[in-house]
Amino acid sequence: MPAIEGWATPEGTRSFADRAVARHHLPATHFRAGPGGLTLSSLGLGTYIGPPDGATDFAVEQAVRICTESGRANVLDTAINYRHQRAERSVGRALGRLIASGRLAREEVFVATKHGYLAPDGESGLPPEEWVEQELFSTGVLARRDLVDDSHAMSVGYLTDQLARSERNLGLKTIDLVYLHNAADAQLPALGRTAFLDRLTAAFELYERFRRQGRIRTYGIATWDALRVPRSDSSFLSLEEAVAVARGVGGESHGFKFIQFPFNLAMPEAAQLRNQPVAGARRTLFEAAAELGLGCFTSVPLGQGQFARNGPSSDGLTPAQTAIQFARSAPGALTTLVGQKRPEHLSENLRIAEGPPWAPEEFQRQLR
Repeated sequence: MPAIEGWATPEGTRSFADRAVARHHLPATHFRAGPGGLTLSSLGLGTYIGPPDGATDFAVEQAVRICTESGRANVLDTAINYRHQRAERSVGRALGRLIASGRLAREEVFVATKHGYLAPDGESGLPPEEWVEQELFSTGVLARRDLVDDSHAMSVGYLTDQLARSERNLGLKTIDLVYLHNAADAQLPALGRTAFLDRLTAAFELYERFRRQGRIRTYGIATWDALRVPRSDSSFLSLEEAVAVARGVGGESHGFKFIQFPFNLAMPEAAQLRNQPVAGARRTLFEAAAELGLGCFTSVPLGQGQFARNGPSSDGLTPAQTAIQFARSAPGALTTLVGQKRPEHLSENLRIAEGPPWAPEEFQRQLR
């Protein structure tokens, strides 16, 4: 099938939100204004968890359908290495069916993926090590000197190869957002700051070229530790410094528009720790992102399941709903990404969209 044309637009995402409010009676506060005039849901679908098998493929496809058709989510987040490329393919198949049937317009949905980690093809029939040797090293796509910790690369040749694979997996002509996946976490401690920034500059130059070609709309940085650790940590990444790199290669209209990081009841640093310097002042990560014009996608609101099992409950919410409500209520959060596939979990978690997020005062009370 030919690749689906188009991308998320201000008009399309606004139409999705208006329909969700009118048809599904969701509060307008479930949707937020993001960079580029986009209107994005406060909940998004994450696709990380699960084995690389057909049953999980089907579950992810159903989750995409339920999230979008119910009006609860128009943000879909994946990565090429999730489930050995099968997560991207599951998202792509679901989108293809929804768009072909007229139940969803391409312009209404925001699709993000990530590149950096080695991503053997789980449907190739080859063992992972053999696939990497055959597809990456022997073809010259990846040089061994560019591989860090035997698992991560961000060279121009490798990122170019990964985008082409993601385009095929997702079936999209244009991807709304491509992240560098944990690049600072993996490479900064190994390379040192100067060499890492050289690699970051080359990657951002490549992404600006992809933008001019119409293959991506924006790019970003997805991290686990790097943006929320103290400045003394070897993996610490200054958001201001990363934006300066983007401005250096793309000017004021650069495409570095989004970041992703963990935020939950046990990992609240983005709202508490003033580790990010901006114009000579210390800011929290949420504050720094706002000042620098970046949208924040937050991940693991359930702490990889621990809060759904053992977390606190509040205001008649289940523990899982309380954890999600906490994450999406953080001032500065654009979308909270929730990994969910089982129908009962989808029903429980998505129900949180039926009410407003907590007011800032209540969020601060929960944060303490």
